[in-house]
Amino acid sequence: MVSIIHYRQQQIMKNKPKKSRLPKLTEKVKLPQLKRRKAPEERMHEAFANVPKITNETVAEHREQVLASARKYIYPLQHSRKKIVYTSVSILVLAVLVFFTYIGLALYKFQSTSGFIYGVTQVLPLPIAKAGGRWVSYENYLFELRRYMHYYETQQQINFSTPKSEKQLQTYKKRAMNEVITDAYVKELARQYHVTVTQQQVNNEISMVRSQNRLGSSQQEFDAVLSDFWGWTEADFARELKQQMLQQAVVAKLDTSTYNRAQKVLALLKSGSDFATLATQYSDDASTKSNGGVFPGLIAKNDPNIAPQITQALFTMKPGQVSGIINTGYTLEIVKLLQVEGSKVQAAHISFNLSSIAKYIGPLEKAHKPEYFVNV
Repeated sequence: MVSIIHYRQQQIMKNKPKKSRLPKLTEKVKLPQLKRRKAPEERMHEAFANVPKITNETVAEHREQVLASARKYIYPLQHSRKKIVYTSVSILVLAVLVFFTYIGLALYKFQSTSGFIYGVTQVLPLPIAKAGGRWVSYENYLFELRRYMHYYETQQQINFSTPKSEKQLQTYKKRAMNEVITDAYVKELARQYHVTVTQQQVNNEISMVRSQNRLGSSQQEFDAVLSDFWGWTEADFARELKQQMLQQAVVAKLDTSTYNRAQKVLALLKSGSDFATLATQYSDDASTKSNGGVFPGLIAKNDPNIAPQITQALFTMKPGQVSGIINTGYTLEIVKLLQVEGSKVQAAHISFNLSSIAKYIGPLEKAHKPEYFVNV
């Protein structure tokens, strides 16, 4: 019985809740210390206390310390800049090499005629041949070839990208090449014999053509004709015309025998000889000489079968009047106005054929054979 009561007391003591320890009234309680907020003047004083004092004796030392701390940022930046410059230059050089390789292959191997390639040749003076001591530019060749292609593509609906038209395109390539080679020899002859064609002469020729309504009655029509038929601007037309006029001027300068014949006949006319008789005797126009030089049918001011130089003279003359010597570029002409019928006229002419330019460039070509850089 006693053991049971003792056991029960032990169980009660085990399950009795523990008392929390409370500080005694006499025991000191430690509270967390609160930091005192320093005054601004005190904080500023402490900050400046850590700043090194710079004197005349220590200024060099402090400057070196500052520069040393900056160099660790400058050196990597300089290294990166050099690397960027080197990389940029390398990329640029590679791009230039790739560009010129592409252009070289497009022109001299594949003979591209695209607008982009033509634009490049307008900027870069790349040669296609050499004739008479002169470089023939690739741009001149493409200028001539592209007008042929434009005309036949737009007016004849020929697709030059097909194998069927390859032979025809080859014909135009040869024709364009012959033209630019001839132009080079003509320029050399013009230099030797001091023959020139001024821009004013070209402008006068264009004005004459336009006044006869041969290429449209307005600026808009004129531009449309040039663009539709040849893909030209007015400046392109003037360029082509100037080269033709230079060739004609060279022939007129060198073909003295034909000019002397025309002068002889003009002198006979002024002395009273019959126009029809002289036309039958001297004219080189086989279709009219047997008829006294009379043109078949009436002539309009813009007659496409009559040279504009002739119509310009006829429409300023009076019936029965005889002109002087007219250079049409291919012939020397003496014309007579027979009668006026409304807006048209009837006329006769005595024609003298000028020599071909081939007669004069032949010896030059023989002495300085052309060199070709592409095969056409």
